[in-house]
Amino acid sequence: MTYSPCQIIGETRQSRFLITCDHAANTVPPDLGGSLGLPVSDMARHIAYDVGAAGMALELGSLLDAPVVLSNFSRLVIDPNRGEDDPTLLMKLYDGSVIPGNRHADAEEKERRLNAYYRPYDAALAKMVAGRDDVAIVAIHSFTPQLHGRPPRPWHVGVLHAAWDARLSDPLIDMLEAEPDLVVGRNQPYPGHLPGDAIDRHALGAGRLNTLIEVRNDLIEEEVGQRHWAARLAPLLEQALAAVTEKEE
Repeated sequence: MTYSPCQIIGETRQSRFLITCDHAANTVPPDLGGSLGLPVSDMARHIAYDVGAAGMALELGSLLDAPVVLSNFSRLVIDPNRGEDDPTLLMKLYDGSVIPGNRHADAEEKERRLNAYYRPYDAALAKMVAGRDDVAIVAIHSFTPQLHGRPPRPWHVGVLHAAWDARLSDPLIDMLEAEPDLVVGRNQPYPGHLPGDAIDRHALGAGRLNTLIEVRNDLIEEEVGQRHWAARLAPLLEQALAAVTEKEE
């Protein structure tokens, strides 16, 4: 089977929403030998991909009748949610694990990986966001409950946004915070804007509606959790989009 660095599911679906999953896979492409020298246990961790995020994104796309764009390479190969000049684009050490296959990766290898994996995924995103003027991007990620040597993270879900564009995130956060069983983080466990990241590249500069959702990965590592969270988020996203649309009219 021919390798592709990205996958688009439901390309002709009619929803305003576009679901993206930048860290969908822990795949190391065949031209890298299918391995970065890490043990299988490390490649199954959050350092290699966003555990459970792809399944949740696919289910959310199905429920919202929205297209879904998935990466098909590990974030350790090269991170599509970073700017091309970001120092963490090609990680050599991550959460206590040295990445042997990246140890000697130089500028030439970085450029090769940009062309082989990062830029084709970026082009797929660009193609899909250009498909309609009123697109609303929902980026799906997951986070580990605890980084090595750090305190446990208390949030069940985080909603991330740039300081100057919380149009879609604000109503979504309000509705999630109204749920009595949830600990919700605004711009947690990460800052809401990283220059050059996927939302920056494809939403902020063009003024497109956007939000980034982070679900704690122990809640979605199994299919039942992915389905549960997609079913929980889908109606809230629809209500949030309706609230934004009403305000803008």
